[in-house]
Amino acid sequence: MPQNVTISKEETPQLVQADDSPSNHQLPWFTTPAPIKRLFDRFPLRTYPANELPQRKSLDRARHNLYIFAADDPESLGSPSFNPGCLKWQAYLKFMGIQFSIVPSNNHASPTGALPFLLPSSSMPITGESSPVVSSTKLRRWAQAEVSREGFKSQPLTSNQELESERENSSGKEPSGMRYEAYISLVDHKIRHAWLYFLYLEPSNFAAVAYPSYIAPCSSNVLVGATLAHNLRAAAKSELLKHSAVIDVESLYTECDRAFAALSELLGDDSYFFALEEPRLFDASVYAYTNVLLDGRFSFKERRMLQILRKHANLVQHRRRIQERYFPGY
Repeated sequence: MPQNVTISKEETPQLVQADDSPSNHQLPWFTTPAPIKRLFDRFPLRTYPANELPQRKSLDRARHNLYIFAADDPESLGSPSFNPGCLKWQAYLKFMGIQFSIVPSNNHASPTGALPFLLPSSSMPITGESSPVVSSTKLRRWAQAEVSREGFKSQPLTSNQELESERENSSGKEPSGMRYEAYISLVDHKIRHAWLYFLYLEPSNFAAVAYPSYIAPCSSNVLVGATLAHNLRAAAKSELLKHSAVIDVESLYTECDRAFAALSELLGDDSYFFALEEPRLFDASVYAYTNVLLDGRFSFKERRMLQILRKHANLVQHRRRIQERYFPGY
């Protein structure tokens, strides 16, 4: 991909200016050839307004649009994303009662180079210079501000009793501090690292799940597919090697087992983590992995991570509870 080269003022050749004294008149060290000068005099350079961003289909700009990895077919529209990083925010926005549309996408379409991102509702066209993109790092703050600004929006099929409870919890507040950070690190590190190996570096799972989910929709060309597959697996390997000199498979699964056990103990008999009455971001973070692992749409060939998760009935039930309430029918 071509790279933009920034030329500083010092690197730009400066024309020698003649002063008012006839005795000091100097010619510029470089002059534009006459034919080229006549050409630009006749067809001057002009800067045009930014074009609207290309769209595969018309967007409903009256609604918020969340760009995520998702199946691009009408029957699956609105189903949980197959990517944990995207599903986390898809679920969280639903927990907060925010109405939005799903736009199946990929990293190449993202202004930041990664999914998910959100385009808030607007009556203005989307332009390259002014698109109000909300990246994943800003989604939580945006969602809380949106709830405060517009008030709580109820989810379909919610009883009046549940609605009152959700209104009381619509601020999205949840525990913070060292204890919270310790538990979220189990999800963001121990479970995520095992997932990276499980999906991308286990050859049978990569062929059965990762390739048809991430690569096949991008291109039917064999060479392009092989290149994308190599890059995807290399990225997963590189990420794991940031935290260890070698990839120790047994250690990855052992740490994952301990992480799920700790989360199971934290949840206990409660419906949601930290004894909250409604699910919040921590629940979305856990659900993002448990749902992808237990989603019947995916046929994992190597099932070790599923077996670890299934040992904890309350985590399986936590996933089912969220699924039935926020993703009914999937």
